[in-house]
Amino acid sequence: MASSIGSAPAKIILFGEHAVVYGRPAIAVPVNKLSASVEITANPELNPGVVHLIAPDIHLKSDLHDLSSDHPLRAAIQVFMAYADIKVLPACTIKISSTIPVASGMGSGAAVTVALLRSLAGFLNAAIPEKILSELTFEVEKIYHGTPSGIDNTVITYNMPVYFVKGEAPQTFGVAQPIHIVIGDTGIASSTAAAVGDVRKGWLTDPPRFESMFDAIGEISRAARRAIEDGHIQQLGKLMNDNQAVLQDLGVSSPELNTLIDAARFAGALGAKLSGGGRGGNMIALVNASKIDDVCGELHAAGAHQTFSTIVK
Repeated sequence: MASSIGSAPAKIILFGEHAVVYGRPAIAVPVNKLSASVEITANPELNPGVVHLIAPDIHLKSDLHDLSSDHPLRAAIQVFMAYADIKVLPACTIKISSTIPVASGMGSGAAVTVALLRSLAGFLNAAIPEKILSELTFEVEKIYHGTPSGIDNTVITYNMPVYFVKGEAPQTFGVAQPIHIVIGDTGIASSTAAAVGDVRKGWLTDPPRFESMFDAIGEISRAARRAIEDGHIQQLGKLMNDNQAVLQDLGVSSPELNTLIDAARFAGALGAKLSGGGRGGNMIALVNASKIDDVCGELHAAGAHQTFSTIVK
């Protein structure tokens, strides 16, 4: 094929971050207003194996062979080549673009990987089932996050709300009424791998205490699924606040996140919490549709770098 385009959405975790790594359930949803896109164009005048990579958003312009062996983009291409049993790629240019904030808990790395793998599949006329696409993306996620939960690659690949337990097939579930979410970006890059690693250190130091917190988050996630299925939006907001309290106890919130969460609640949000690894990145707020502008305005006044909104339905 002369050219091929692949894309993938962002994601947010509604409930269950960090505890999901330890086998508790989490709920995540796609955010289609933000996405990654990868376009591959053939360069037939060049020798096979010559692959140019361009990613303006991260100021990357490189040949594939000049990237380190553990670079996520190179790793994604290599896992696809191994899957498709391809020894040498046709000469091509791979252009990567994304509107997803980096290091913000919105799955930018997984979205780029999914988009790249989809584009490679189209370019090389190689079918790739979604299950395999998710599995390959998970392998690349290990470079980004060290010990990934598997939730990013799952919700981004399948592009639907999922109830996720590590090691089990993801479950979709019904949403009784639309759920309006405002996302506030602190503008502070945050390493999910570092946050996950610090939680693990705490767990190794005091397993009973951390298991108790993980259990509490698991119960909140299970209750949240029931609230979503039953349309109990007020209860869902309380559960978000409860989840945030435990995440603060885990040590993964931050003053900036706490400020935005407080601002959202002050502006009338039904509940608010961090989303993702924490220590920066994004917070989310559950709002009535009539309050979206009020909450976004208050978040900007409180220092949010940018805000987005999405509907879960």
